Amino acid sequence: MALGHEEPAAALTEPRLRLGCQSCGAMLVLEPSLRTTRCPYCAAPSVVERPPTPGVPEPRFALGFSLNHAAAREKVSHWLRSRSRFCRSGIRDAQPGDVHGVYVPAYLYSALATSRFQASIGENYQEQERYTTTENGKTVTRTRTVTRTEWRPLSGQVSGYVADVLVTASNGLHNDELEALEPFDLRGLARYTPALVSGWVAEEPTLTFEACLEKAREEVSGRLLDKLAALMPGDSHRELSHDSHLDWESLDVCLLPVWVLAVRYAQDAEPLRVLVNGQTGEVHGDAPLSVWKVAAAVVVGLLVVLGLWLFLQGGGR
Repeated sequence: MALGHEEPAAALTEPRLRLGCQSCGAMLVLEPSLRTTRCPYCAAPSVVERPPTPGVPEPRFALGFSLNHAAAREKVSHWLRSRSRFCRSGIRDAQPGDVHGVYVPAYLYSALATSRFQASIGENYQEQERYTTTENGKTVTRTRTVTRTEWRPLSGQVSGYVADVLVTASNGLHNDELEALEPFDLRGLARYTPALVSGWVAEEPTLTFEACLEKAREEVSGRLLDKLAALMPGDSHRELSHDSHLDWESLDVCLLPVWVLAVRYAQDAEPLRVLVNGQTGEVHGDAPLSVWKVAAAVVVGLLVVLGLWLFLQGGGR
């Protein structure tokens, strides 16, 4: 489906670009995957931006940083201290390393969704039933109230606008990592201008338009299922399915603020990468567990169960 955007290349393959600083005149080399840099000689506040890359869409929106680097470090420090005691040694006491603020490219998707659905709707009702039980060695009859469910088929069609779906356009930030950092308050989105990202690293999209569109549609499908589930009448439902058609699709590149920190916790391990939402302070990382700590906890648990079993066996004699 044509959405009025050119398709970006799967990866930027052009050589590094030489740019002259507009303030001091220094000649800078810009990595192929980046669109902006800051002069290391004069720290020029004006952004040094590469010319548009053929086939790579320009950003339409940008969301500014609300969290400074000191606050980001403090968020990560607190996150490290709160990790499980089963994590590898050194993680809970580690200190965040270098802090890098990056404007990460993402696609902002919206569409009009028309969904045909079908499900089984459950209506609860109560009734009395008789049952027999044994009391003091005798069989007696009792009554109790039980809840039963009557199931009926339901089908229909609903339409609604799906907005504010974000999917990553970067090879450096996977979509599950972006989802872990969400939500972003998109009310703060502004039209992109070079001044908005002045002094920050801003990455260009490195994923294809088709791949991002497919990922957005997959995410929308899950959202539609949740919305339909919330609309279902009755006391419960099951076997809910839908066939949805998307119209008026829109997919625009926006730049999202993310702090990236490297945490060195052991000499024999790669640094732990921790991400911080530059707007809300939400922290995401994958702290590895210690195999030995987990194994020791399992062994201790089994010994406790075995000891309790032996105690009960001995008390029964």
